[in-house]
Amino acid sequence: MASPNLGIKEHSHGGGDVPISTIGVRGSFDPEDFPVPNGREEEWRFTPLRRLRGLHDGSTEDTGTVTVQAHNADVEGVTVETVGRDDPRLGASFLPEDRISARAWASFEQATVVTVTKEAQLESPVYIKTTGVEQGGAYGHVVIRAERHSSATVVLEYEGSAVYADNVEFVVDDGARLDVVSLQDWDRDAVQVSHQYASVGRDARFKSVVVTLGGDLVRLSPNVRYSNTGGDAEMHGLYFTGAGQHHEHRSLANHNGSNTRSRVEYKGALSGDDAHAVWIGDVIIGEGTQGTDSYEHNRNLALTDNTRVDSVPNLEIFTGEVEGAGHASASGRLDEIHLFYLRSRGIPEDEARRLVIRGYFAELINRIEVPELRDRIMEEVEEKLALHE
Repeated sequence: MASPNLGIKEHSHGGGDVPISTIGVRGSFDPEDFPVPNGREEEWRFTPLRRLRGLHDGSTEDTGTVTVQAHNADVEGVTVETVGRDDPRLGASFLPEDRISARAWASFEQATVVTVTKEAQLESPVYIKTTGVEQGGAYGHVVIRAERHSSATVVLEYEGSAVYADNVEFVVDDGARLDVVSLQDWDRDAVQVSHQYASVGRDARFKSVVVTLGGDLVRLSPNVRYSNTGGDAEMHGLYFTGAGQHHEHRSLANHNGSNTRSRVEYKGALSGDDAHAVWIGDVIIGEGTQGTDSYEHNRNLALTDNTRVDSVPNLEIFTGEVEGAGHASASGRLDEIHLFYLRSRGIPEDEARRLVIRGYFAELINRIEVPELRDRIMEEVEEKLALHE
């Protein structure tokens, strides 16, 4: 299978061609082309490998069962298909960048392909629900394509129990708009490692909102690149990490074309012993590009002691013709000034804390343009708050 052009360029320093960036350089559809992680690699040093249950080294017992169902897809302008591995639309827009992504590609049996037809304007979201039915290793693949000048919202839901690895391809053609909400609402014993690859066309708009609440270990890697000029991408994330949970998000905005824009914003809260949240935000502004406008930031709220946050923003810039580029990261406790203000107006301390935390998440939740989904997510955040209290 031919490899897509991911925008990673090379140049020579006299000793042969070497990559100008160390991020996203390696890529292969063959898992054996990647070494087995040992935890000392930069891309794996925050991940507790033993809790991956063999996804990283091939020792998983592939006895798990998942079901994939589409809802609200019987409307004009969208098709949802279940296809075999030989469908030419699979793997056309990405190249696995680590061993688990390559293994998911090599192991899935059927894929789901969602196509929003040219110029279609969907008024209601399409739901794709993946449910873990039986524990054990399982793999999946999803392709979502918004054809030229179309507009759609797609919701990916994950629930149940499984040890699950998948790749998701988002293809946003010229002038199209695609909004995606990915809700990780697994049972407490589930493991998921997911790679989401988005290709954004000329003057196209892509928005992703990742919400991670469940699971024992969830590691998501949203990746955006631009297939032409004028593309606009937003990647937002919300996570509430409870006692013993590991939630890891590794975003990449690869500005391999000129006059492109990205905004990355992730917010998390942690509560309970050994709650561990990781956010790695990578931005590449490629050689020879012009007019890139990029900003990323991450905020974390530690609600109890004995939690751990690792937050690492990275910028790699290979041109001087940049419109704007920046990053920020902050982790801390509730703001005592806000609590004091509310308590001074007669609001009890417990209620004041709840109001501040709701407000902290509400700004990001309100970016989801599906009212019933906003309400559901806020209810689940409330449930996590109740457990915290």
